[in-house]
Formats: sequence, structure tokens, C-alpha cells
Amino acid sequence: MQGVEQLNKNSNKPKYLAFAVIIITIAATAVAVYQISYGKKNAAPAGGRGGGTVVPVKTQQLQVETLHGYISTNGEVESRNSVSVFPDVSGKIISTRVMLGSTVRKGEIIAYVDPNVPGEYYRQSPVYAPISGSIITKPLENGTTVNTNTAIAIIGDINNLQVTASVPERFVSVLKTGLKAHVSVEAYPDVVFPAKVSRVSPVVDSKSRTKDIVLLFDERDSRVNAGMFAKVVLFTEDYAGEIVMPLNSLVQNGDKYYAFTVNGDSTVTKREVTIGKAVDGIVQITSGLVAGERVVVQGQTSLADGSKIQDLSQESASGESNEHK
Repeated sequence: MQGVEQLNKNSNKPKYLAFAVIIITIAATAVAVYQISYGKKNAAPAGGRGGGTVVPVKTQQLQVETLHGYISTNGEVESRNSVSVFPDVSGKIISTRVMLGSTVRKGEIIAYVDPNVPGEYYRQSPVYAPISGSIITKPLENGTTVNTNTAIAIIGDINNLQVTASVPERFVSVLKTGLKAHVSVEAYPDVVFPAKVSRVSPVVDSKSRTKDIVLLFDERDSRVNAGMFAKVVLFTEDYAGEIVMPLNSLVQNGDKYYAFTVNGDSTVTKREVTIGKAVDGIVQITSGLVAGERVVVQGQTSLADGSKIQDLSQESASGESNEHK
């Protein structure tokens, strides 16, 4: 019986071996499939040197341009020549003969004041216009008590206007006469009225920490009226002689900046650059790039040195050119 049992055991060995081979084959296949799947999932990011993925970007050709530094502030449109009108006596206004915008001549009576002081001889005291012009502030109403230091109205030349604006103390070093400015008013927000600085205050206001400037318009324009609120863009300094590009198109690493230049084979090269002055998000490139080179300005965060790109800017320009043909 032992011999038969031993024979039976020996005869079963090929079956066990075959079964074991099948199990090992299945396991090896499963491992291989997993490795292939895992490898695809964790493959190196697309866009690296030698990668097959093409990254869509937008580019621009570098040119030398001048950046215009500026200060934005607010001001008020005023008459260049204006005079406050004061009464000769104290009392109450009993008659006002002008209104806002009225045209007056020098020596014309604009109001009467009643002294109405007990013991004094009653009389109406006329108030005369000291100069010819227009009433540019609302005159005081009848019944208003005034004295010799109370301005009843202001007369000005509305045909010759100026803008008075205040500039923060931190910018006073760049202020000087002759600086150009763009003035806009709320009534015409899309219209620019050119002006120049004609006067700079010699002192800084200790309370507001600002310095006043006066601007004169390059041309007279009837759309601009005395009393209007003005927005002023004062051009302080020009930064010329360098190529420029959008600041947010650069890749920053620590204190270093990099740009991606476009090669003839539609790949890019990562290049370190030095930046200069920046105005409204446009920055000067003082070294690392030259005029005429094409750089990536959108999509640079998906790039690496040697990445393959699809230039959407060039395709868009080509499409527009074909439409015009």
C-alpha cells in the first residue's frame, strides 16, 4: 500500500507543476499590466525636452519702446484770474443782482447791503464788481449777514481756465514746470484734454502732506467749465532705450527672472533676463534678450527648456491675413 500511495503522489507532481506555472504566468501578466498603467499615469510632465506633447502658447516680438511714468491725482477746474467780492460795510444782503454764471463788467453793482446798525444813518450800500468777468460761485442769498471779510461772490475769467491738483509728498522730487498731463472730466470721461504744469507750489502742506500744482490747458475747449471735478494723469518721466514685455510673462525663481524665447523649430529656450523699470505691468528688459526675438507671453507656466509649442498668435495673425485677401 505504501508503494501505491507513493506512486500516486509521484503521478500528481506534473499536475501541481502545471498549475503553479499558470498561477505564476497570471501573476506576472498582472504585474506587467500594472507597471505599464502606472508608468503612463506617472510619466514625466508633457513639455519637457524630448517630450511629445505640444503646448499652445501666445508670443510677441520684442521691440524697443518708451515707457511713460505717471502719477494719477484729482483736481478742480478753476478760472485763471478770479477775484472775491467783499462789501464795504457789515450788515445783511437785501438785494442780489447776479446769479451763478452771470457776466459782469468792472464797476457794475452786483448786490446791496443794509448796514442796519442802531444809531447809524440808514442807507443801502452797493457792492461793486472789481473786475470784468463771470460769477463763478453761487452768490450769497438775500438776508445773509455779512461783514467786510465775507465774500459775497467770486468773479473770474471763464475763458481762461486752469486745473489745481494736489500731489502726494512722496512724488514731489519729480515735479517741475512743463510736465505734460492728460485731464478728463466726468461729463466727458472718454475725452482727454492735454495740459501742462505751469506752476509748482514751493511748500508741502503739513496737514495733507501734498504739494499743489497748477496746470494750463493746451487749447481752450467749451466743454470744460469752471467748477468741474478733474482727473489728472501727470507724466513724470520717460524710460526709453530698452525692449519691453509684460511682467507677468516672466517666470520668477527667487530673485531671478526668466523668459522663454521661441526657436525656429517651434521649441523654446529658457533664458535668464534682467529687468528695469515697470509701468502698468510692462517691464523693461535690460539684458538677456534682444529686439526682434520672439518670446512667450502666455502659457509660459506649462513650459520647460526645450518644450515644443503651438504659437496661437502666429496662427491668429495668419487667419486674419487670409480673411482680408
